[in-house]
Amino acid sequence: MNTSTARIGHSRVSTSDQNPAAQVAALEAAGCTMIRTETGSGTSLENRPELGIILDFIHPGEMLVVTRIDRLARSMKDLQVIVAKLRERGANIAATEQPVDTSTAAGKAFFDMLGVFAEFETNLRRERQAEGIVAARRRGACRGRPPTIDMDEIRARLAEGQSPTRIAREMGISRGTVYKAKGKTGEHGKAAQGPLEVREDPAPQAS
Repeated sequence: MNTSTARIGHSRVSTSDQNPAAQVAALEAAGCTMIRTETGSGTSLENRPELGIILDFIHPGEMLVVTRIDRLARSMKDLQVIVAKLRERGANIAATEQPVDTSTAAGKAFFDMLGVFAEFETNLRRERQAEGIVAARRRGACRGRPPTIDMDEIRARLAEGQSPTRIAREMGISRGTVYKAKGKTGEHGKAAQGPLEVREDPAPQAS
């Protein structure tokens, strides 16, 4: 990287819980006289105010410096837009952790190659996320919704004098669920006026 030109640093983190301190330190060590930091996704040039300020006010002969190309953008299209704007202003791009320097032919070639890989990585991550969502939906469809228990029906059957055993058998639930409904009936229903007497069905006679 050419260290004889004025350098403006740009650091970016994707979320507010990430710390750009390491990037800032590397840019300062590279001799950047000004560093603009922002938080946001690198998958689009929208909502990138700090980068926009640099592109609008960088002077001819100056260098925009980042730690890595993916801190600047994650698509080849966006990288080409940035390079075009810098060229219009007579400026270049360099990276502290990669052999990128668009003021040289070799550095420009490596920059283009890194842009392709950054875009590939982003697209691959999106595909994996989409596949994960589809798989999760399929698992949910296979499992189906959990069965709901009509507690009101249980209480109504209890009020009619049906036994917990019969209710559990006919509704396909556990007797514990029936007793739970019975307890709530005693707290909130008519049975709160007195104990709810529920008879058990007599055991079947052995033949």
